[in-house]
Amino acid sequence: MGSGKDLGFNPFPDWGVYALLCVWDNEESAKHFFQESEIFKRYQDHCTEDWTIFMKVRQAKGLWAGGNPFTPSTDIDESNQLIAVITRATIRKSKLIKFWRYVPVSEQPIKDGCPGLIYTKGIGEAPLVQMATFSVWKSKEDLKNFAYKSPEHQVAIKKTRELDWYKEEMFIRFQPYKSIGKWGGVDLLGSYLTSNK
Repeated sequence: MGSGKDLGFNPFPDWGVYALLCVWDNEESAKHFFQESEIFKRYQDHCTEDWTIFMKVRQAKGLWAGGNPFTPSTDIDESNQLIAVITRATIRKSKLIKFWRYVPVSEQPIKDGCPGLIYTKGIGEAPLVQMATFSVWKSKEDLKNFAYKSPEHQVAIKKTRELDWYKEEMFIRFQPYKSIGKWGGVDLLGSYLTSNK
């Protein structure tokens, strides 16, 4: 997937950053792909930096391209407080202008500095219409404080219900448990994870 400039949703592309989201039957299959796949090696040959996060699904609600590939894990480590979130939506074409007009307001708390936010980036399959945000938080409490206590995000939730912006939407919560590589020269999750190889 491509990505947007700056934080959260952004209609303008970041031509230097791309995302690959995969769902695997098991970790061994994922490791084999990252270590042996020719296509992944070609991606790496064009990169100055890459960062891979292994995650277990906590919960998934909604649909992605008409389906739900995310099965909740039965092996969640409750001592690991990290939580990652993907919010993905297909925006109705008739609602595009209203949606994008409100985006800067809804994202203001993140730009002002959100307690507990480790990382966030807008990603998506198609500019303007099929968009997602990926974020990693120190804890569920930090995520809840942003999602349910920031006035701007509360209004965004209300507007979503009232204006029916989305043709399709999905919300997935994950538990990151392994991090390989760096982002901006920094191992962002290393200090939070006991198993990081």
